[in-house]
Amino acid sequence: MTPWRRPDARQLYARRLYARAPGLVLWLLVCGPPALAFGSLAHTHMWATAAAFPLLGVCVLLRRRRPLTALALPIAPSLVISLDLFTVAYCAALAVFGYLAGIRMPRARPALWFFSAVAAGGLPLSAVVGRTVWPWFSLLLTLLLNVMLPWLLGRYRRQYAELARTGWQLAERMEREQQAVADRTRLRERARIAGDMHDSLGHDLALIALRAGALEVDPRLDADRQAAAGELRAAAGTATERLREIIGVLRTDDESAPRVPADESVERLVDRARASGMTVTLEEADDTGARTLPAMTGHALHRVVQESLTNAAKHAPGAAVRVRIGRAAGQVRVTVANTARPDGPAADPVSGGSGLVGLDERVRLAGGTLRAGPAPEGGFTVSARLPTADGTPAEPLERPEPTAAERELDRAQRQVQRRLRQTVIVPLALLAALVVLTSTFHLVSPSWTVLEREHYDALRLGADRSRMDSLLPFFALDAPPDGTPPPPHGWTCEYYSVRPGSDTAYELCFTDGDRLVKKSVVHRRDR
Repeated sequence: MTPWRRPDARQLYARRLYARAPGLVLWLLVCGPPALAFGSLAHTHMWATAAAFPLLGVCVLLRRRRPLTALALPIAPSLVISLDLFTVAYCAALAVFGYLAGIRMPRARPALWFFSAVAAGGLPLSAVVGRTVWPWFSLLLTLLLNVMLPWLLGRYRRQYAELARTGWQLAERMEREQQAVADRTRLRERARIAGDMHDSLGHDLALIALRAGALEVDPRLDADRQAAAGELRAAAGTATERLREIIGVLRTDDESAPRVPADESVERLVDRARASGMTVTLEEADDTGARTLPAMTGHALHRVVQESLTNAAKHAPGAAVRVRIGRAAGQVRVTVANTARPDGPAADPVSGGSGLVGLDERVRLAGGTLRAGPAPEGGFTVSARLPTADGTPAEPLERPEPTAAERELDRAQRQVQRRLRQTVIVPLALLAALVVLTSTFHLVSPSWTVLEREHYDALRLGADRSRMDSLLPFFALDAPPDGTPPPPHGWTCEYYSVRPGSDTAYELCFTDGDRLVKKSVVHRRDR
C-alpha cells in the first residue's frame, strides 16, 4: 500500500492557479473591450474607462458570492460615459455579469428590483443632465437587451438544472414510496387469494375428513383399512386446522379483506350494488358464465367488478356505471366504466392507486392484463382481459401507464418549457411596450421643446445660465437639425424648437461657467 504523502508547495501552487484560472480568463475577456476603446474616447471619459480594469477584477471576484453587486458595479461608469448605458467599454461586461447573475441568484425579486431602480433612476438623470428624455429610452433598450436578456437566459439555465435535479429526486422518492405501497398491496392481495383458497380448500378438506370418517366405521373394512381411514381423517382435520391458522395470520393486518361468499356471481354482486342505491347496468354475453371459467379467472373477474364498483361508489357517487363482460379470441373481457360525477369534478379516482395495484396483481396472477384511467369524455374506466383456459395468457392492452418517475420528469420538462417561453415572451413584451412608449413620446414631445419667440429675444449674451431657466423649456432637442456645424471646443450648445415639427431650431451655446456666448437660429441643411 502506497503511503500518503503531503503535497509539496509546487503542487499546492498549481492547484490554486488551476482553481483561479477561470476567473483570470474571464477578467481578460471582459477587459478586452475597455482596452480597445481606451484611446478613442474623449479626455473627460478616459478615467471612467481606465477604471474598468480594477473594477472588473473586483466584479470577477464577487461573481459567485455577490452576483448582483458584480452586475451593478459596471453600470455607474457606463452612465458616466453615456446616459444611454450602451458603451463599448462595458457592454460586454454587463452582458457577461448579467448572465452569471441569472445563474447564481436563487431568487429573481432582488434582480427585478435592481432593474426597476436603474430604469426609474435613468429618467431623472436624463432629464436633469441631458435635458431630454430620449437617452432614457436608449437606456431602457440597452438595459433590456444587454442586461435583462442575458440575465433571463442565465436564470433559465439555473431553473432547468434545478427542475431536472429536483424532479429526479422527487421521482426517485415517489418511485420508492409507490413501490413500497405496491409491495404491501400485493401482499394483501395474495392474502385475499389465500382466503379464497381457504374458502374452497377448507370445504374440500372437510369433505375428505367426513368421507374418511365414514370409511373408518365401515364394518365391511378390516381393522388395517379402518386404521388407515382414521389416519386419513386425522390428517385432513389437521390440515384444515393448519390452513385456518395460516389464513388467520395472513388476515391479521387485513381488516378490509372481503367476507363475501366464494361462489358469489357477478350478477349477485351487481344486484347488491343496485340495492345500495347505485345505478348499474350489466351487459353480459350468454357464453360468459362464471362456471365455465377457470377458478383463478373467475375470482379475478369477480374482483375487477367488485373493486371497480367500490371505486365508483366512493369517488363518483351518483354516477351511472356500466359493466360489460364478453368473450373474444379465447379471452374474457370485462370493462367497468362510470360517468363523471354529477355534482362536480371527481376526486382522485384511485386514492393513491393501492386498490388498483392489488387488482393488477390479482389479474396478473390469473394470467391477464389490466388497464385503468380517466375516460376522455369524463369518468373512469377499468378494463381487463383474462384467459378462458388455464395457462393461456391474455393479449396485452394498450401502452402501460407511465411510472411516477416518468410523470415527474414530464412535469419538470413542461415547467422548463414554460420558463423558456417566458424567457422569450417577457423581453418581447417589454420591447413592444418600449416601442409604444417611444412612439407616444415622439408624438407629444415636440410641444415640450418649443422656445417662445419673446423668450428667445429676452436672452442676453453673457448672462448666466441659472437666470435663464425660467425662460427656457425644461426639455431640449436631443440632436440639432441635420447639417448644423459642431460647436467650437469648450462650448456646450443646446437646441430648442421654433415650433412643433419645424426644421428650424434655436441654438444656445454656453461657456465659461455656463455663460451664454452665442444665440442663433439654425436650419436643416441637406448634405
